[in-house]
Amino acid sequence: MQSTSSQTSFNPIKAKRRQGVNLSQVELIKITPLLPDNSLPLLLQPTIEGINLVKWSASNQELVANNLLQHGGILFRNFEIESVHEFEQFIQTVSGELLEYRDRSSPRSAIQGKIYTSTDYPANQTIFLHSENSYAASWPLKIFFYCVTPAQQGGETPIADTRKLFKQINPKIRDRFIEKGVMYVRNFGDGFGLPWQTVFQTTNPAEVEIFCRSNGIEFEWKEGNRLRTRQVRQAVAIHPKTGELVWFNHVAFFHVSTLEANIREALLAEFSEQDLPHNTYYGDGSPIEPTVLEEIRAVYQQETVIFPWQAGDILMLDNMLTAHGRQPFLGQRKVVVGMAEQFSNQNI
Repeated sequence: MQSTSSQTSFNPIKAKRRQGVNLSQVELIKITPLLPDNSLPLLLQPTIEGINLVKWSASNQELVANNLLQHGGILFRNFEIESVHEFEQFIQTVSGELLEYRDRSSPRSAIQGKIYTSTDYPANQTIFLHSENSYAASWPLKIFFYCVTPAQQGGETPIADTRKLFKQINPKIRDRFIEKGVMYVRNFGDGFGLPWQTVFQTTNPAEVEIFCRSNGIEFEWKEGNRLRTRQVRQAVAIHPKTGELVWFNHVAFFHVSTLEANIREALLAEFSEQDLPHNTYYGDGSPIEPTVLEEIRAVYQQETVIFPWQAGDILMLDNMLTAHGRQPFLGQRKVVVGMAEQFSNQNI
């Protein structure tokens, strides 16, 4: 590698034309684990100023793709990303067209096009780790986060390797979920949580019914234009590119026992169990034992990786290999999200 002094006058554009991709990999980008004791996330940062991430990634898509599959997540830092538009261009370069956020579970606001706020939950709440849309019939294979403004305190996006989650969960628990799957029961229109119009992005009940039928969702209209849905999905999946088994579900995320105590108590005082905004069961409808949920949450905690955001950071995750969440925070925080590469559970 060249010394720092020789890199001062180094022209990356001419060098890339003259020597090709190898030089940009070796000379222009430093690749290391972000944390000394964990390979997740992998840190990519420029060795000199002025490297355009969009142009660099266009010439190094195989490098990015291979490292993402190996590590599950890549943090791009110090690339001087200055706009949401540039973030959007980066996603399009490495993953193609962005996906619309449908079959929603979290409140999000559109920033521009198909870039959204990360989650519009109150700042004092923790968002439990999960893989995006793992309760749905299809989901994004890639999810991207761009830190526009880091919080004054907290606000990290914790992540965890779903391959490690699968290996650490008690085999008896894993096997039971593999056999039975997971049932998600959701209720809309009761004054808590997202309304069905937001979840399904339509005000037409007929369109909701078409979506539900085509996505294996049982639905039941209740009095007052309210809706209850049930869907049975996988708890464990096989990654389509690596062939690895991953813990891929919302079992703990959607279960009422995972909610913070004050929220859980308020909901249970207001609603019967069948009318809760969301809850999870084994795929046959039987309740999941409290000890099982406690063990699952403990494994997530054991495997969670947390690092502070810096302005301009882009975190690229393989959505099936890495779960994500959010820490509470103080001050203004702006982290935006884009998703790409839709995949269906009919293919696993």
